[in-house]
Amino acid sequence: MNNHAIVRTENLSKWYGEVMGVNDVTLTMHSGITGLLGPNGAGKTSLIKVLTGQLKPNQGTVTVLEQPVWNNPALTRQVGYCPDIELAYQFMSGYEFIAFLATLSGYEKSEGTERSLRALETVDMLAAKDRPVGSYSKGMRQRIKLAQALLHEPELLFLDEPLTGLDPIGRRHVLSLLAKLAEQGISMVVSSHILYEIEAITETILLIHQGRILAEGTISDIRELIDEHPHKVYLNAAEPRRLAAVCLTFDDILSVTFGDTDGDVIIETAKPDAFYARLPQLLIENDLEVSQLYSPDDNLSAVFQYLVG
Repeated sequence: MNNHAIVRTENLSKWYGEVMGVNDVTLTMHSGITGLLGPNGAGKTSLIKVLTGQLKPNQGTVTVLEQPVWNNPALTRQVGYCPDIELAYQFMSGYEFIAFLATLSGYEKSEGTERSLRALETVDMLAAKDRPVGSYSKGMRQRIKLAQALLHEPELLFLDEPLTGLDPIGRRHVLSLLAKLAEQGISMVVSSHILYEIEAITETILLIHQGRILAEGTISDIRELIDEHPHKVYLNAAEPRRLAAVCLTFDDILSVTFGDTDGDVIIETAKPDAFYARLPQLLIENDLEVSQLYSPDDNLSAVFQYLVG
């Protein structure tokens, strides 16, 4: 698929009385998967509802698939939406629920049946299609929500917190499904407040906080932002004091402290890339043994806290 723009906004704002949901957002999203990241209350759902035509913006412009969004029923045939709330009737079977939505969408019975079964097959729910939705696990209910969003075979999906509350098996199933849909050429905007979940499915991210876009780009772009603030690197060494003494000879080392566990050394560096690059040679030259190395700052969560702080 060509990397064309699927969403464009310019000075987009949505407010509720004195509460700002979306605050002067100008952005362009391209085909593929875009991760929309932010804590609860950051404005993710408000932005998605504006992009899907459920809320009218108070200010600015928005186009999706190069079309105006507000009051444009034709666009809904090209866009699928998976909300963050439970939407299925618990007493219906999975198939009954999807077929009911097919009827509401205006499909004749035969086509509605065909589309319902195809959507259920896509999300690997055919085997459970006759069970009541109320008996489904959280992961199965998420997949039923995805099935209804896929019913009309959209070009673009908006998924609001699709991994919330899932156990590891359910999360793996949904992530695998999203990867499969992407391979089929379906573009997606996926929101989450769990940053590592988005890292697992896309390189393209937007960080949102208090209705504003704080940063956007690829994982590499964001990692450059990470490298603009000091890192703490945790190591466990056979000779922690000698390791500390060697590290303190470099100008970019801001501090060295010892952890609670024997052998733990905590190094704060202003230039993490340089530190990681020279560390192997430093250990070899000084005959130092390190059994563990990790950095809690070397992830998107760290840069998010850095940007909002």
